[in-house]
Amino acid sequence: MNKSDLIAAVADKAGLSRSQASAAVEATIDSIVDQLKQGADVRLVGFGTFQVVKRAAGVGRNLRTGQAIKIPASKTPKFRAGQVLKDAINR
Repeated sequence: MNKSDLIAAVADKAGLSRSQASAAVEATIDSIVDQLKQGADVRLVGFGTFQVVKRAAGVGRNLRTGQAIKIPASKTPKFRAGQVLKDAINR
């Protein structure tokens, strides 16, 4: 399922037009991204938690030359599924 499929599914299930569903999906995604940029977790009870995790700097290797390279510290988004979602998938 891609974004346009999700918009179509939301429109069908919620009885919205595609433009209304698109606005709702876009607003949801934008709100999640805004909170993650601020360093806040986004918890959707029963669904899961979006959070930002810090990755430490490290040393890697260039596979072609074998030369050591520095990998800078970074932040990456992470999603942890909630129990209700896990149970629904495993039925």
